Amino acid sequence: AAAGLNLGGGKAVIIGDPHKERSEALFRAFGRYVESLNGRYITTEDVGISVEDMDIVRLETSHVTGVGSVEGSSGDPSPVTAFGVCQGMKACAKAVWGSDILKGRRIAVQGLGHVGYHLAKPLYEEGANLIVTDIQQANVERVVKEMGAKAVSAEEIYGVECDIYAPAALGAVVNDETLSQFQCKIIAGPANNQLKEARHGDALHQKGILYAPDYIINAGGLINVADELNGGYNRKRAFKKVEIIYHNMEKIIGISNKEGIPTYQAADVLAEQRISTIG
Repeated sequence: AAAGLNLGGGKAVIIGDPHKERSEALFRAFGRYVESLNGRYITTEDVGISVEDMDIVRLETSHVTGVGSVEGSSGDPSPVTAFGVCQGMKACAKAVWGSDILKGRRIAVQGLGHVGYHLAKPLYEEGANLIVTDIQQANVERVVKEMGAKAVSAEEIYGVECDIYAPAALGAVVNDETLSQFQCKIIAGPANNQLKEARHGDALHQKGILYAPDYIINAGGLINVADELNGGYNRKRAFKKVEIIYHNMEKIIGISNKEGIPTYQAADVLAEQRISTIG
């Protein structure tokens, strides 16, 4: 299966400041490591990684997707990841408010990198009111200028009064310190590993906050790059596949309500059922 290259967390990682430590030698070394796994691991973009970086990785391994230099490759998966998050977010909104229309909803986006920016843009175009933050001030200024978003500090974002909190940076954002600050009805965003511990998912459930499990709602990027394995990438086909995130989120909410369990557990139930069925 496709997997992520991540400057900070994941399975195969390069740890470092992406603004200071990236180099051709570094990415070629990573490519040689991926090649040594003989196809058991296929890499693509994640936090802090660009299409150009993946083009360098490809100089050392063929087990890479999301490159820009090869015909039939999907390029940057960020817009498709963001599209999938919007689909999951809409399903959550329908469950909470009876409508999946996001116009007028206050949505706090934490992180305005590749995926965060592409998430904020369609939300703005639909008429959502954006509250944003990012550790890179230039990213914040861009979204404020283009989309009329309200900027807050990185520390403030957890406690802003909003309808939907969308974590789009690094993980473990739902933890002992942030739980008491949340003033939202839904947590739905593209970040990986959003729950610091499983018990934090239990706590959200008890607080009545609907949590969109990360590996369900951010699957669009993975679905997108996996489409390359069907004999060449087709963008229209990939986007059509990503629409299933809406329905998968509905299924998870249904399991959660029927079984009286948190959505993160319901996501595991759905995944295990699929594995059992397919084999």
